[in-house]
Amino acid sequence: MSTDESAFTRRGVVTAGAVVAAAALTACTTSGRENATPAPKETPAGPGQSAGNTLAKTADIPVGGGVIVGDTVVTQPSAGSFVGLSSVCTHAGCKVASVSGGTINCTCHGSKYRLDGSVSNGPAVKPLAAKPVRVVGDSVISG
Repeated sequence: MSTDESAFTRRGVVTAGAVVAAAALTACTTSGRENATPAPKETPAGPGQSAGNTLAKTADIPVGGGVIVGDTVVTQPSAGSFVGLSSVCTHAGCKVASVSGGTINCTCHGSKYRLDGSVSNGPAVKPLAAKPVRVVGDSVISG
């Protein structure tokens, strides 16, 4: 074979394919920032308490409803009672999408959870994991 001829080797073809695939995957991904929830604000600890992050104002969490803040769902099943839950669906690991109609809803496969995290409708069979929250003044704080 002369130096003027182009030679295709298996290694060359596989390497080129890998480079093209990596470039295509990189082009198809996003930074994920366009739907990101703002980071909770650090709240100083009171006497005998550890510091936590402010998740939401109590007035922003409707009775019989809730809000999703990052990896936490905060609900208010009854007036003045706040519950912290993981925002990760126990069925397939998707992030739950909304809190409406008295349920926490995952749109990946249709699972619904009650405001206490228990399963209302499957395919999920396990409840959402509990996350500790507390009320400090007019804010719901993690931890």
